[in-house]
Amino acid sequence: MSKATLKFIRLSPTKARLIAREVQGMNAELALASLEFMPNKAAKVISKVIASAVANGGYEPEEVIVSSCRIDKGPVLKRWKPRARGRASRIMKPTSHVMVEVTEAKDK
Repeated sequence: MSKATLKFIRLSPTKARLIAREVQGMNAELALASLEFMPNKAAKVISKVIASAVANGGYEPEEVIVSSCRIDKGPVLKRWKPRARGRASRIMKPTSHVMVEVTEAKDK
């Protein structure tokens, strides 16, 4: 079992969780291949973290499965946008923490 973490990525956790649910339980090689063709920013980020988790354990992507892919909420960057009549509205820029865990496949 090996892990990889990416923290403070400028990505909404809600959007990233949609992609994370797709790859959970998949073979790492299949997960990386399917993420390559997804148009989302989250797909590219999660793909890099999965590749890192595989490399951290010294495995080949064919040998392991993605046992856990967790997206946690990070701090929110708060910005202001000027509006009409001297007012301002708040812009919330969310961040995420991505945690991936891979384990060896049992069918060997």
